[in-house]
Amino acid sequence: MGQVHGASESHDVRLYDDEGELLMSAAQAGDHVTLLPPGFAREDHHERLRIMWGQDMLRDVISGRRYRAVVCGVNTEDNSHGIISQIANMTTASQWTADSITSFAKMFEQSVGIHAKNDREPYILKYDLDSVLVLALLRPKGHDLTLENLSRGFQTVTKMLKGRRERLPVASVSFLGARSNRLVDERTGAEPSFEGVLRTMFEAGFRGDVYPSPQMWQHGDVGVFPSYPFPEGLERMRAGGF
Repeated sequence: MGQVHGASESHDVRLYDDEGELLMSAAQAGDHVTLLPPGFAREDHHERLRIMWGQDMLRDVISGRRYRAVVCGVNTEDNSHGIISQIANMTTASQWTADSITSFAKMFEQSVGIHAKNDREPYILKYDLDSVLVLALLRPKGHDLTLENLSRGFQTVTKMLKGRRERLPVASVSFLGARSNRLVDERTGAEPSFEGVLRTMFEAGFRGDVYPSPQMWQHGDVGVFPSYPFPEGLERMRAGGF
């Protein structure tokens, strides 16, 4: 559940009927986030990434009413636990299965190995599931999925979406907390921060919704924002200012 901190100290506005506020106390909650105000003025018209805290990505995608394209990862070994297979299994008109999704990725990788064996670029594979187009990032063979690869992949995604209104609106997974497609920061070898992922997507030109991973709900003691770029005040505080 999300906890929202506003600027006002007033408790006149009630969130729940009857004793709901007492029953839903954040102190008694398990996994949750502390959602902060966006921190930008009304005249701020800059494009942003919208962070979909508390929303069910699978249901949003399967409904067919919210998104026309989804960005996620794919691998050549096993996609049975990946979101791409979950979407395919829940889309009644789709002929894709976990096995065929993996087989297509493997066939593509083998083709690249024959015709462009020195190519180390990530590829974006298209899976048409009838009601939604999945743009799946396939990391270079024998290489980790790094922030650099993610950046190049999202630059390609941006080109594939440009001028294609039938592919919008678009959403993306955060690429964090994955098993087969573990994202790493090439400088540290560890998984990057969510902020680092958002920055990479944004600087690559992507403009869409981003769904946090379930693990992020375990940081209820840290405030989170509903969009990216984050407010300038965060950078000032990091620099030692107020």
